[in-house]
Amino acid sequence: MNNQELQQLVEHISSTVFQKPFVHKSYFNSRLRTTGGRYHLASHDIDFNPRVLELHGLAELEHVVKHELCHYHLHLEGRGYRHIDQDFKLLLKQSGGSRFVKDLRNSESTKPKWMYCCGKCGQLYHRKRRIDTKKYVCGKCRGKLAIAG
Repeated sequence: MNNQELQQLVEHISSTVFQKPFVHKSYFNSRLRTTGGRYHLASHDIDFNPRVLELHGLAELEHVVKHELCHYHLHLEGRGYRHIDQDFKLLLKQSGGSRFVKDLRNSESTKPKWMYCCGKCGQLYHRKRRIDTKKYVCGKCRGKLAIAG
């Protein structure tokens, strides 16, 4: 999907779900990392993370589009457009948009890199960072920890 197809999708969802036109720009922004999309208050444009489409498909992208269009339409009407506002929560529920986007991180960045094993009870500990085995002991039996191979 390119930016032109995304623009058509946003306009279609806006007219069918919200019964209001979307007259600004929408585009993909590959610099977004953890968020699915972003509504710009000053320009009223919306940019979307292309990883949502790559990782989770068109259905999840449509949920993100509905979420951002809730911000868009409520802001233009002068109503509560922020996440904490009741107007936003109600419109999001009515439109079927998602409150949060699914995880967009690489699976490698979330995997534990270090595994430690207790010498006494055999308890395994998965850690992203290396720990000092002289300083820390098993939380179950206070046994000595060693790097598990």
